[in-house]
Amino acid sequence: MKLIDQALKDGRTTLSEYESKQLLAFYGIPVTREELVIKPEGFSQAIRKIGYPLVMKGCAAEIAHKTEKGLIRLDIRNEGEAHTAYKDITAAMGGAEKTVLVQQMVKGQRELVIGLTRDPQFGPCVMFGLGGIFTEVLEDTTFRVAPIEKRDALEMILEIKAHKILEAIRGMEPVDKDMLADILIAIGRLGIENEAVKEIDINPLIIAAGKPVAVDALVVLA
Repeated sequence: MKLIDQALKDGRTTLSEYESKQLLAFYGIPVTREELVIKPEGFSQAIRKIGYPLVMKGCAAEIAHKTEKGLIRLDIRNEGEAHTAYKDITAAMGGAEKTVLVQQMVKGQRELVIGLTRDPQFGPCVMFGLGGIFTEVLEDTTFRVAPIEKRDALEMILEIKAHKILEAIRGMEPVDKDMLADILIAIGRLGIENEAVKEIDINPLIIAAGKPVAVDALVVLA
């Protein structure tokens, strides 16, 4: 794929969040609406296009841990907050390319993780589990060797210990499991069709009104 080829040509081992989501969207995976601001003069137009409330993030291929570096601002509700966030983020980016991602604020109480890892023996393996801050703490995940079919994907969804959060609970509607399954199948296909992709991490995949949306993503290249 052109996007991956260009990154490898540039000597990079990761795609930026924006590039990662472009790759996911190409495979039919739902991602946040967002605009990449490369120069300050494009900032106001990006805000108008996305609308409030919005999220802003520092965005560069060499930046992996944005939260720890203070490069994320959530729930921005007006122009004053937006311009302050832009100044703070670009200042905190230091020597990195000062590009900022302006994206829609996706609200949902349930967070999942979907990913891919390339095993030396088995090849691309698809991962599904509980996401957000609980990913590393609870390690509630399951794996399948790609390619996977609908039956495999639906089995994965029910294998995690926290699978009941996908049902209608506390006034929340049930998660669209068919959409989740389609995302898992697409990730497997992406891994098979692109040998240069070593890892994919979609975390969190937020459930908004019962539908999964990739809010953050990282693609690592071999």
